[in-house]
Parts: sequence; structure tokens; C-alpha cells
Amino acid sequence: MHSSPPRRLRRTLLALGAGIALTAGALATAGPAAAAPGGNGGGPAYGAQAPKVVDTADGKLRGEAVDRAYRVFEGIPFAAPPVGDLRFRPPAPVEPWRGVRDATQPGSPCPQVSSLTNPTSSTNEDCLYLNVTTPAGLDAARSDLPVMVWIHGGSWRTGSGDRYDASKLALEGDVVVVTVNYRLGPFGFLAQDDLSAAVGSAGSGSAGLLDQQAALRWVERNIEAFGGDERNVTIFGESAGASSVCAQLASPTARGLFDKAIAQSYSCTTEYATLDEAAAVGDTVAAAVGCTGDGPAVVDCLEAAPVPSLLGAWPAGGGSFVVGGSSLPVQPADAIASGTWNRVPVVHGNLQDENTLFTPLSIPSAQLPRFLDPANHDAILAERFGAAAPAVAQRYPLAEYGSPLRVLAAVASDTGSALSTCQHVDAHETLEETTPVWAYQFRDQGADPLLEFSGPPFGFPQALYPEGAQHAGELPYLFPGLFGDGLTAEQQQLATTMVRYWTTFAATGDPNGRGVPTWHRYADPSDVQGLDVASAGGVGPVDVAADANCAFWTALAGA
Repeated sequence: MHSSPPRRLRRTLLALGAGIALTAGALATAGPAAAAPGGNGGGPAYGAQAPKVVDTADGKLRGEAVDRAYRVFEGIPFAAPPVGDLRFRPPAPVEPWRGVRDATQPGSPCPQVSSLTNPTSSTNEDCLYLNVTTPAGLDAARSDLPVMVWIHGGSWRTGSGDRYDASKLALEGDVVVVTVNYRLGPFGFLAQDDLSAAVGSAGSGSAGLLDQQAALRWVERNIEAFGGDERNVTIFGESAGASSVCAQLASPTARGLFDKAIAQSYSCTTEYATLDEAAAVGDTVAAAVGCTGDGPAVVDCLEAAPVPSLLGAWPAGGGSFVVGGSSLPVQPADAIASGTWNRVPVVHGNLQDENTLFTPLSIPSAQLPRFLDPANHDAILAERFGAAAPAVAQRYPLAEYGSPLRVLAAVASDTGSALSTCQHVDAHETLEETTPVWAYQFRDQGADPLLEFSGPPFGFPQALYPEGAQHAGELPYLFPGLFGDGLTAEQQQLATTMVRYWTTFAATGDPNGRGVPTWHRYADPSDVQGLDVASAGGVGPVDVAADANCAFWTALAGA
């Protein structure tokens, strides 16, 4: 008998937490990774005499050797440039090339706007590129390495695959890693009735999802040339990338394209807009760029609209996957609950303090001093929780958190969004009924944050807003140099353990192996593997439902 909250609790918790529930799918779009060091240890080093040129189905590629230990191939096209009348459409085949194509520089990021958390700006639609990092060196004619395909996060609006240095995973885990771009914002997720009529059964708003599938089909055709086994492919992603993993698990058109899945910081039972709902938003975007009326003229207008205009018209809350077309006909939650999904072994988890990143960003800056002042604690909780405020205050003592703002962040991290712990427990429960699931929670309170609130431009006193294990804090443990000041020796030990778990799972479908603490397959919330530095408890089972007060929120929702 499971002790976690009942399924579908997410809807009541979201209603109860109105005002603290935050837009999930989030950011994790730090600047470009530092140059990869050669030889991170742990795995074999291949390729001292290996050629730099490989043959693919579309033509020859020349990559780059890094310290004679591994090879990186960047800027590999996996679909035709989605420009002109291919804008918004399913990805088309790439045009083969003659001669040897240089693959030592990444391709362009997809169109996006820079922001506080995203340093990249791009208006280049020719962006459907991927990158391959391989330790195999090709000298031994290997084609048996597990393959891991990384889908980046960024609120479905920002990011690119080249930001993630996959050398640690490749070398220590002896795997081939592929990082991919996909269309973002309106170019990947704009739904509109006239566009749907033009696109056909896939439905509009499906381009981003189908781009990811096109990349997986490229892997199926070509990864053997890089030492990888096309029969052993794991998709993994964080935030909006984890949302992508969840959507691919539910997509009929992704069937057979991968064998395992890792979803980091997004609940696989979160629901998306339907085609009708998304099309209503699409109509407002079309009107904003001057594409009015109906029929093919609207499609022509949208296909010709300037990139900056479409980016500017895209709602601030963004958009994500659209349910209703042939590529995603039903909500992932419903597909999983009914067993009609791509059932593969799954690693699924989150961070202990996910929403310390988003809570300050959801409050107007002029009001933040009020939310940081402990004297306003009771009033703010009364505004947010009404009659339940005293019970919430008792469960989340001000003395433990420092400020009302940090209390609200703790509540939001525990429940009320696609990132929250109770939402993840709900998803673990649903997933494990039909497939092997290993659940985790990253808990290192000293991890470098994606966005630092104790420095400019915020300057929050750390005592009033400790950020803890904030959203995206685990990424530098897998992808070195992503952001922050680097890892301490103790954090490096945790990173080594995490890489072994992730890559062993990719190889075998089970994260357990030599040299790492036992990770129990999920059966109830006490089986969640806590990932922390040794001085703070180390790596081992934790009851996240108890830590996140899930029973308390269940009772409160039913009161």
C-alpha cells in the first residue's frame, strides 16, 4: 500500500496553491560550457590514432580530437533548415553533401531572446543541428557503446545543445552522448487552426516535438559510425528537456526510437494545452504580427513574418507541447495511467528546493522587500492560504527559513507545480505500475545556483533567502563548467556517483553497479535515492513525501 498522496492530487494542490504555483519547465540555460578538459578519469581512453573523419548517411564529417582522449563532432545537420514554407512544419530530410563537412563548430541556436537567465539571442532559423561526443575513438571499430541523447531545458523558449560539455559522461561512463537543438517558442509550439489544416494529422504546435524525433532517427541511422549502439539509446533531459522526455514517452510516433529515459525536474503526469486551447493563443499571436483572416493567406503571412516579430508576440508565459495531433494524441498522464505509452525503464526525479529560483521571479520587484521582511510573515501567509495559514506556519516555521519569501519557495518546492516533490511522488506512483522506475532527489545545499539571489542585481541577504538545492543545481555534476565556480572535492565525489548511476542505467536499464551505493527500484516514497555530499548525509534512501509534507497537503486539500 503506497503512502503517497492519491493520483490526480496535482489538480487540487494546484488550486490550493494558487498564487504560489509557478510556471515550470524552466530555465537552466547557462552560458556556453568552458572548454572540456581531456580525460576526466574513470572510463577508458580511446582513439590515440583514430581518424577524425567519419561517414554518415548524409556525408562525411570531420570532428575534433580533444587531448587525444575523445572526439567531438559539432554542428551536424539532422534535418533541412526549417525556413520559408518549412517554418512550423514537421522537419524535412537533410540535403546530403559531397566532400568532407567541417564538424568542429556548433550550429546556430534556434531563435530566442536573451534574458536574465539566458545569455543567448538568435534570429537564425537554420538551427536543426546536433553534437556528438564519443570516447570510442573509432580505432577499434567499436559500435557497441550505449548512447545518451540530451534534450536541453529552457522553458521551451531558450537553450541549445552545444552548451553542455558531455566529456565527463562520455569518458567516465564509456557512452556516446548526443546533444540536440529543437525549435523553440512560436517556431516549435505555435498552434493555429489554419496552420493545422496545412500541416495535416500531426497538428500545428508539434514542430519542436517532431524535431527531437528527427534527431533520434538520425541517431538510429548514424550513431554506429561514432561507436554507438543504435539498439541501446537513452533519452535524458532537464526541466523543459525533462518535459520533452515525458512527451516522447507518450508519443506514438516516438515508439522504438529509444530504450530508456531519464527525466530531471519535471513531472511526467503534468498536463499540456490541448490543440483547441493552444490554437486560441495562436490566434492572438497571429493577430499581433498582422496575420488576420483565415485560410492559406494566414499561413503564408505567418511563414513570412519576421523572426523578431514572432518572438515578441509569443506570450511571456510561453507555450509547450500541444495535445491533439497524431504525435501527441492524449495527455502523457492519461497515456501513462492507461498503459498506452512507450514503456521503457525510467529514472525520474527532482531537486529539494526547486522553486527557490522561481518564487522571487514571480513577484514584482517593487514588492520583494515586503516579502523578505520577517515582520510580514503572518500577513503574507494569510493572504496566500486564508484559514489554513496557521497550519502552514506551524509546518514551515519562519525561524527555519528566514523570510516569508523563502517559506513560499519551500511550499512551492514541496507542492503546486510540475517541479515540486509531491507532484513527482504522484508521477513516480503512476509510472511504476507499468515499468521499472528509479526515483531520486538531488539535495546538495551547496550547489552553485543557476541564478544567484545574494548578489547583483538582487542582493538578497543570504540569511533571509538561502537558495539550497535550487532548480538546475545538479547540471554541473553531469556537465562540468556549465555555470558557477566549479565543484569542491566533496561535490566531485557526488558528481562521480551521479555519472556512474546515469551511465550505468543507460548501459543496462538499472543504475546499480560496482562502486556506488545501492539504489532501490521505486515501490514507495521511502525508495527515493537522495543525492547529497557525504558531510550532509551522502547518497541513500530518503522519504521525500514525508520531507515535503505531502500527507499534510493532501489533508489540507481534502478539508
